[in-house]
Amino acid sequence: MATDIKKLVAEMTLEEKASLCGGNDFWHLKAVERLGIPAVMVSDGPHGLRKQAEGGDHLGINDSIIAVCFPAACATAASFDKELIGKMGETIGDECQAENLSVVLGPAVNIKRSPLCGRNFEYFSEDPYLAGEMAASYINGVQSRHIGTSIKHFALNNQEYFRMSNDSRASERTIREIYLPAFETAVKKAQPKTVMCSYNKINGTYASDNEWLLTKVLRDDWGFEGYVMTDWGAVDDRVQGIRAGLELEMPGNTAENDAKIVAAVKDGSLDEALVDRAVERILTVVYDYIDNKVSGVVFDRDKDHEKAAAVEAECAVLLENNGVLPLAGDKSVVYIGEYAEKPRYQGGGSSHINSSKVTSALEAAKAKGRSVDYVKGFPFDKDEENEEELAKAVEAARTHDVAVIFAGLPDNFESEGYDRADMDMPKCQNKLIAAVAAANPNTVVVLHNGSPVEAPWADDVAAILEMYLGGQGVGTATDELLYGEKNPCGHLAETFPLRVQDNPSYLNFNTDPEICNYAEGVYVGYRYYDKKAMPVRWAFGRGLSYTTFRIDNICLSADSMDDDSCVEVSVDVTNTGDRAGKEVVQLYVSDLNGTPDRPVKELKGFDKVALEPGETKTVTMTVDARSLSYYEERLGDWFAPSGKYGILVGDASDNITACAELSFTTKKVVPLRIDGSVTIGELLANAATAPVVQQMMKAAAEQSPIMSEGADLGDGGKMMEAMMRFMPLKSLKSFGMMDDAKLEGLMAVLKQALGR
Repeated sequence: MATDIKKLVAEMTLEEKASLCGGNDFWHLKAVERLGIPAVMVSDGPHGLRKQAEGGDHLGINDSIIAVCFPAACATAASFDKELIGKMGETIGDECQAENLSVVLGPAVNIKRSPLCGRNFEYFSEDPYLAGEMAASYINGVQSRHIGTSIKHFALNNQEYFRMSNDSRASERTIREIYLPAFETAVKKAQPKTVMCSYNKINGTYASDNEWLLTKVLRDDWGFEGYVMTDWGAVDDRVQGIRAGLELEMPGNTAENDAKIVAAVKDGSLDEALVDRAVERILTVVYDYIDNKVSGVVFDRDKDHEKAAAVEAECAVLLENNGVLPLAGDKSVVYIGEYAEKPRYQGGGSSHINSSKVTSALEAAKAKGRSVDYVKGFPFDKDEENEEELAKAVEAARTHDVAVIFAGLPDNFESEGYDRADMDMPKCQNKLIAAVAAANPNTVVVLHNGSPVEAPWADDVAAILEMYLGGQGVGTATDELLYGEKNPCGHLAETFPLRVQDNPSYLNFNTDPEICNYAEGVYVGYRYYDKKAMPVRWAFGRGLSYTTFRIDNICLSADSMDDDSCVEVSVDVTNTGDRAGKEVVQLYVSDLNGTPDRPVKELKGFDKVALEPGETKTVTMTVDARSLSYYEERLGDWFAPSGKYGILVGDASDNITACAELSFTTKKVVPLRIDGSVTIGELLANAATAPVVQQMMKAAAEQSPIMSEGADLGDGGKMMEAMMRFMPLKSLKSFGMMDDAKLEGLMAVLKQALGR
């Protein structure tokens, strides 16, 4: 029988209620022993448990329990596989049940605004639609085991530089379109038990104090039902936090702030009902875990290690391949680079797992009896050149059929706590790759990194396999993919620019310790590169295979829709090669109406489909009004103008192979201000006001020798037309076309036309 939460709260003293609004220590909520309320434990995640003993830290410096490290979000997002990440979530939920953990702190869904963010490895994507769908699937998986999740970091936490105090400044449209949708989708499709607010300010107000963020958006607009906790130490004004919708302060050491809550209630500045509400929300989540605790669940680390390896095999992205992959068993192969025996498989900081075991690619190859030799080439943990090792690598490349270089970013290049200074790989690695590629045309590069790198050697090597931070089974997955036991099927969840200076946030990233201006607006990632028609190294959505696919025969269930309807988009996907494989079908929407300041296209659907050689399957995705919309600040709502929209389907943002056109009609009307500053062009563009203005201009033309019919304006005609289009009504007075009385009368008629 479910615990009666309201009854529990009614039996508490004010002091007890206030105490439950703060943590007991680093990892536990407070207990109320008098009422039998236990102190449940939370744990870092989300790609593995980082359960720590008393006195443990939050930054991954001290050891935690031995656990299983699954691929990080940079990898799992590249799977484009909602079912896969949902199953991974179920496994982590089972592990939490076995380890008596009530909430896993994740997933992290902050947008990859810049490739330099030190924590990008645990974020999903530069695209909010993809991030939201993957997060929702993960959350549903974990919470199916009655384990809570804490989606983070809410919101606009896209850098490590002064992340605890910096003010993220962005327009509401930018926030709503890019930085909130991943949270919104997760809330609406999965209802995470908790949301973790970020440290930073948002347009001048700390996230922990921000009523617009925590109540207006999160609860009123989206319907969030759980509780909000702080990131560790993110509380600002504890009493204001309660008012704003912040329930739980973490970590412990909250006695002083607990007392402030009590004092505020007693002096009348805080309504006790808000404290009651906060405690009810916290205890509802606590008792969902307590009342559904499962006994006898075993954390089988060896079994989960195999699952981690299987997940990673679905995430790896084949970026380039001239046919050298998959490796033939009769070829002599040399593995070069210390990552071959000591892979980098996870990031640093609060998600760092004390892994039960780690399988390297070299170990996996030897276990299967592969004909593989090994040369260290360069160290795994630093940028240190060794001419002797370089010479050995080059000589080995010359004497083997294929050279496979295991490269990437050392642990200290990317971590929670600081951002990267550039997109460079270690110089020793770039130098070795160039030298080996010159010695052997069959050079393959396997990458271990949590975020994009510059690849000056990309055009000189035969193949590139991006493993990202693939978890403790990364070596097994790498071996299976290199030798064709499995077929690569991951696609990039982020763009790899040619150089860091090309990134849209470059001029506004880590430039000011106090303020971060999101000046690029909605043009993040591929939205920017598409708009600029700028070449990139590898586009968003890219992913090759050992087979080939064709996406065609696009069909819409209807050729038109409105605010309340939706359209199904179907395409045929055919495996045109000779191997079984999986294709990621991506649906983008494009505004064809000339609407100002819109991206060229935006991802609004995807699906992953498995196909045998020669097999064809039909994939169906749905488009609704929200899919076509941008956030219109004047309306305070999502809006798509009536008109035409392109439905674009392909397997990468730069490889669209099936297109259709959709007509859309809306009843929504963008508010039009009627004052002296409104332009004639704006009035002509509005169906209600256009006739009034046309009549006014006709009358003015008849009275004006400049505008009269038949006047020869020559090349000045276009200029006059443009000037009139951009002319405010008040300026008509300056040209003798209006006086104050006529202008007031005109504005009254215009307002009447708009029904005001």
